[in-house]
Amino acid sequence: MSMFRFLIALIIACVALCGQARAAGPAPDLSRINHIIVIYLENHSFDNLYGHFPGANGLVQATQAPVQSDTNGKPYTTLPAIKDPRFPSDLPNSPFPIEAYVPSSEKIHDLVHRFYQNKAQINSGRNDRFAAISDAGGLVMGYYDGKKLPLWQYAQQYTLADNFYQAAFGGSFINHFWLVCACTPRYPDAPADLQVLLDTEGQLLKDGAVTPDGFVVNTLQPTSAPYKSGTSLAKRLPLQTSPTIGDRLSAKGIGWAWYSGGWDDAASGHANNDFQYHHQPFAYFGNFTEGSQGRLQHLKDEADFIVGIDTGKLPAVVFYKPLGGFNEHPGYADVLSGDQHIAGIIQRIEHSPIWKDAVIIVTYDENGGFWDHAAPPVKDRWGPGTRVPTLIISPFAKHHFVDHTEYDTTSILKLIETRYGLDALGTRDARANNLSNALEDIAEPSSH
Repeated sequence: MSMFRFLIALIIACVALCGQARAAGPAPDLSRINHIIVIYLENHSFDNLYGHFPGANGLVQATQAPVQSDTNGKPYTTLPAIKDPRFPSDLPNSPFPIEAYVPSSEKIHDLVHRFYQNKAQINSGRNDRFAAISDAGGLVMGYYDGKKLPLWQYAQQYTLADNFYQAAFGGSFINHFWLVCACTPRYPDAPADLQVLLDTEGQLLKDGAVTPDGFVVNTLQPTSAPYKSGTSLAKRLPLQTSPTIGDRLSAKGIGWAWYSGGWDDAASGHANNDFQYHHQPFAYFGNFTEGSQGRLQHLKDEADFIVGIDTGKLPAVVFYKPLGGFNEHPGYADVLSGDQHIAGIIQRIEHSPIWKDAVIIVTYDENGGFWDHAAPPVKDRWGPGTRVPTLIISPFAKHHFVDHTEYDTTSILKLIETRYGLDALGTRDARANNLSNALEDIAEPSSH
């Protein structure tokens, strides 16, 4: 080998080793974090928004993934037609850019995103049944040019996690529960018309909200107001009693709140048309029922969130759920408006007294029916489900970093539990990685 080639090889090896050392690093001292802010958006897979992010496991790697097949395993010649005249009817059987037909500032149709369907679409990690098991046809394979979106800029500046999965198969309802209790809610003796019917091999015969053994995997309204007008009591989820991360924090005297766009209007019986009742997970629990002290102290409106940011008086742990029109959910929201809204919130935090000791986590509750090529890890009967984007934005976050560590939604709980010395809520969060690989060593500087 020539001296020139030797030097090039040495440089490449050094860069690789340096990168690995930086990625591993010393375990950060989390005690300097005094604000953990979780921003929970809606319904996009990782490949759908960040498939072309430099250094991430994205659409370049997806060229080796199986193409979409019908339920018999036969590959499609072209993707099934999309029920939207803005899209051509003969798209190739591969990922395609949505913005070639519909800009990110416009809404697209919603896609099925339910428990048993998501599990079947993943098809034991092959991810080849998304189009076959959907009401949206080939739209499942669409993706956005994320670099045109405001949050992409934050992902470039700070840390993007490219191995982060929704905690549970399916939709928003169940994944909001997993965000706050690492659990699937229960409805024993649910009405028969709410129950799922499975065959002897566990295949879906009739869909519903409640499994044969009483777990709720698809959307039900809460028992306690606010809930969707006209929903009968039998079709509302009984108050839940499982411990939540809020209960754990309160027991230690640590301040926390769930802030939601439109909450005050909904709680007063005048909900905005975009308010999503099933996106308010604490409202399903007995400790936060209508009229309780728990609700009064911890379930707040977006306006209170803004005041807390500006005055530097946010509690230690915060969850923020934007109003429907800004949460990026296909069907009733567009991507660009949501990205712009959240970028504005982050900028506000950056210019507030809170920024100096805050960690902001921006993530998505679930994939919204969109395909992703990465095979989810197998943990338990609930998931994890499909991979979703997650950004870690903080003075403590590694800069220009793609974190390949395996995470799921319960990793957020694990970070909170680790920081504040809380007991785990379940086996999943107990075993989860806690996002600390996205953070630099933030121990106090040495006095030497």
